[in-house]
Amino acid sequence: MLIVDSQIHLWQNGKMSPQHRQIPTYSVDDALAEMASAGVDCAVIHPPSALGEPANALAVEAVRNHPDKFCILGHFDLQSPDRETIVARWRERPGMLGLRYTFNQPHQAAWWTDGSLEWLWTASEKAGLVIGLLATGANIPVLGKIAARHPRLKLHIDHIGRGGGRAGLKDDALYADLPEMLALARLPNVGVKLSGAPSTSSQPYPYKNIHKYLQQIIETFGPERCFWGTDITRMPCSYRQCVTMYTEEMPWLKGRDLERVMGGAVVDWLGWKRPAA
Repeated sequence: MLIVDSQIHLWQNGKMSPQHRQIPTYSVDDALAEMASAGVDCAVIHPPSALGEPANALAVEAVRNHPDKFCILGHFDLQSPDRETIVARWRERPGMLGLRYTFNQPHQAAWWTDGSLEWLWTASEKAGLVIGLLATGANIPVLGKIAARHPRLKLHIDHIGRGGGRAGLKDDALYADLPEMLALARLPNVGVKLSGAPSTSSQPYPYKNIHKYLQQIIETFGPERCFWGTDITRMPCSYRQCVTMYTEEMPWLKGRDLERVMGGAVVDWLGWKRPAA
């Protein structure tokens, strides 16, 4: 079974947000070693946007050296004067299959609804780029409206739509508004990254109290639009446990459905033409 992590970060001589490991560098060698220990075959790199263009360059270098192991959802300054040209030529950079944005800065909050990013959705749809967004709360239905206006634009929701490391809640309280996200399953161009699931529970491994929510998501969106992942540098458990939580602790997830969720689906969703090792 191909196992693909739908989100990891690499950084060098930088400072990550407090939810992540507070180390100056998490290198490609660090990632490869941890992936090997967990039986993870490859991963989608999300260069931390707070670290700017050097984070993109580090990811591109990782792809050049390990094209069978990594692809990238990168970022650029959305206020760049050359922004539409950048989108049109995005795939010219090794490994760049799409874009990923969090919009977690105060001045970016209005971008969801003020129409200032309509050009991005249009240009990315035309270029065939996939976009990952850290949508949560009130922005979940907004993402649905964007997807409905741009039916050929693939959008996926980061971190189960629970907000990732910035989430202030856990357990049932964090999943209370899950029906709003499940309603987007009617849109075939919307997917969900199951990344970071262990961090949404206050219980110990295997975090059984959230399994019912993961089952609802996978059954509603289908295994073709649900993508296992970790965001490993902020997980409360080992990389291997992030894998076995799904492969050994969820008896209802098996066979081809398990294979799709654990890797096959995200490779197809991104259009990753992964070379042989």
